[in-house]
Amino acid sequence: MPGRTVVKLATVSAVVAASVLAVAPSAHADLVTHCIGTGGAVTVPNDLLVPAGKSCSLTGTTITGNVTVAAGGNLVVTGGRISGEVRVAADGYLDATDTSVDGQVVLAAGGYGVFLKAAQTGTVTVRPKGTATIDSFLFVEESTIVGHVNASAGEVRLDSGTQVQRNLSSTGTYYTDVHDSFVDGTLSVLNSSTGSVVCGSAVRGRATFAGNLGGVQLGPNGVLDSCASGGYWGADVSITSTTGGVTVDDNIINGQLTVTSNDPAAQVAENNRIRGGVTGDQADATANRAARVADPDREEAGEQRAEVRRTSAERAASAAGAARL
Repeated sequence: MPGRTVVKLATVSAVVAASVLAVAPSAHADLVTHCIGTGGAVTVPNDLLVPAGKSCSLTGTTITGNVTVAAGGNLVVTGGRISGEVRVAADGYLDATDTSVDGQVVLAAGGYGVFLKAAQTGTVTVRPKGTATIDSFLFVEESTIVGHVNASAGEVRLDSGTQVQRNLSSTGTYYTDVHDSFVDGTLSVLNSSTGSVVCGSAVRGRATFAGNLGGVQLGPNGVLDSCASGGYWGADVSITSTTGGVTVDDNIINGQLTVTSNDPAAQVAENNRIRGGVTGDQADATANRAARVADPDREEAGEQRAEVRRTSAERAASAAGAARL
């Protein structure tokens, strides 16, 4: 996925409250603020629109209504407050840092991506890709999502103390990874093309991983990504019908671990503490590690997936940094 930057544009609209927020009436005679360029610590007393193909960078801005980022638009908000919801259209981009969104955040099919850092939002939804050529991303760091996370496309990574207060549900993503984060509800990762990694995290509810093609790694010592520790699971964990390898290492599971119909059979390390025991097929960890190292194709595939994961957050951070230049 090529990096994209959000640049400051020259003012092309009327000045409102010492910013470059252009105000235009809607069809219902309500005011809609059009943002092209930059805006500061002002209050927008209505909805805000970033027009198609345009960019808007806001610092310390309060928006009392809803926000729409039209097709191909870019919105960067730092230290802001949005009382309504944020909807991002196809090829649109949202970057919110130190910002609170009272409503939901929705990325449409073919949306470019959402990057949240030290933010708070309601439910976050990434729509299925469908026939769009763009595969989306959702990168979240140090943030609180008061509602659910529902992702159905692209790259998904929660990191650095992120909290999801309801459920995290992922279906058909490129990958879904959770690092050093907390999910207060259930966790479900289904049919991911390069699998899922969960490290250093806690999940209070039941966790289900099924039909993932690239493997599932819970804790360290797997081929998908590097991490320092396993995690805590407050209920049952189920990993089924997975190809590419399953590793469960250094975890506390306050329930039963089910590992069935995985190819190859799951590796469940002895250092796991599993209150309800393990059911299903599992391989000898030592033998399976040796077989994996001896298989250069699988080792190379694992290295490629790890590189994708390492560069994903770097791409988002780079785009976010350039957006603020």
